[in-house]
Amino acid sequence: MDRAQAPEQSASTTVGPFKVAHLASFAEPWAAAIEPGTGNVFVTEQAGTIKFYRPETGRIGTVSGAPAVDYGGQGGLGDIAFAPDYKTSKAIYLSWVEAGEGDTRGAVVGRGQLGCSTPDACTISGLEIIWRQSPKVTGRGHYSHRIAFSPDSKFLFIASGERQKMAPAQDVSNNLGSVVRLNLDGTPAAGNPMAANEGASPQIWSYGHRNILGLKFDMQGRLWDLEHGPAGGDELNLVTPGANYGWPLVSEGSHYGGKAIPAHATRPEFAAPAISWTPVIAPGDFIFYSGAMFTDWRGDALIAGLKAKSIIRVKVEGERASEVARYDMGQRIREIVEAPDGAIYLLEDGEDGRLLHLSPATK
Repeated sequence: MDRAQAPEQSASTTVGPFKVAHLASFAEPWAAAIEPGTGNVFVTEQAGTIKFYRPETGRIGTVSGAPAVDYGGQGGLGDIAFAPDYKTSKAIYLSWVEAGEGDTRGAVVGRGQLGCSTPDACTISGLEIIWRQSPKVTGRGHYSHRIAFSPDSKFLFIASGERQKMAPAQDVSNNLGSVVRLNLDGTPAAGNPMAANEGASPQIWSYGHRNILGLKFDMQGRLWDLEHGPAGGDELNLVTPGANYGWPLVSEGSHYGGKAIPAHATRPEFAAPAISWTPVIAPGDFIFYSGAMFTDWRGDALIAGLKAKSIIRVKVEGERASEVARYDMGQRIREIVEAPDGAIYLLEDGEDGRLLHLSPATK
C-alpha cells in the first residue's frame, strides 16, 4: 500500500529517558524541518524526493517540484528550511548537489514557494538557485550544505564543505571550507569580514572548516557548527566572524593513513573547538534544545550520532562545552529536530530510515 494511505505508527518503546514511537520510514532521509503553523515534518530523501509526515493523521504526503540532483556518495538532496517569514511568504529553501562540467559537482541552495493543494500533496514552485559552492570540483564528498537563519531573520548562513580537497579551506578566494553569510536572496551580506579584502570572497563569515553537518544558533543568538574530523577530531565550534578554524593545518585527529596533524594547541592563531571527539561520533546534525518536555536540558546541544548510534548531550558553558550524557539509540542517527511542543524527532540513516518521536519516558 502507498505510504500516504497507510500510517506506519507502531507501539512505543522506552530507550533511556525516552518514550520512542516509530512514525514512518523514508528512503535515505537526510534532513527534516517542521512547517510553521501545521507542525508537519518535511523530510528530504537523498536521491531527490521530498515527503512530509502529518502528526494530525499519521499520513505521509508527497511534494512535487523538487530539483534534479547529482546523486551519489555524500551527494544528492540536502537540507530543507522554511523562511523566517514563511507564514506570509510561503518561501522554502533547499540545498542539493548539481553537476558541472568535466565530472565536477558542487552544492547549491535554492529558494521557491510551497503550496499544498490537498492535505497530502504539496508543490514547490518558482525554485531558483540563489547560491553556489565555487569552484565545482571532482569527487562526491564533503558538501556540508546546511542552512541556518539568523535570530533576527535578516541573514542566511550556509555551511560549505571543503569537498575533500583540504587546501581550499585556507584559500579565501573561494567559498569552499567556509561558512557564508548572505542576504535572504543569496547576495553577500554587508559587513562580512572579507568584503574589503582584494581577491577574497565577500560571502565568507568564517573559514578553515572541513565538513560541517550541523549549523545552529543557540538560545543566546550565537552561531555554532558541528563538523566531521578526519580519523578523530570531530568538532563543535563557536563560529565567529573572520575566524580561521585551521583545517587542514591543525586538527584534533589525524589523517586516515595515520599521518599526524598538529593539534590546535600548537597554533593558537587558529580557533579551537569548544569540544572534540576521538574516537569520532560522526555527527549527522544537532539542535540546541529549548522546549518544555526535557526542561533540565534547555540550552544543551543534542547531537545526532551516525557512528555513535546515539544522541549525545553536550552542555555549553561560555565558549567551552562538555559531553554530559550519551543515549544509545541502536541505529545511525542522521537528523534531529525539536517539535513545537518540545518533543524530539529523529531520522535514522539509511535506505529504510525511520522517523522516531521522542517524549519523556513514564516514570
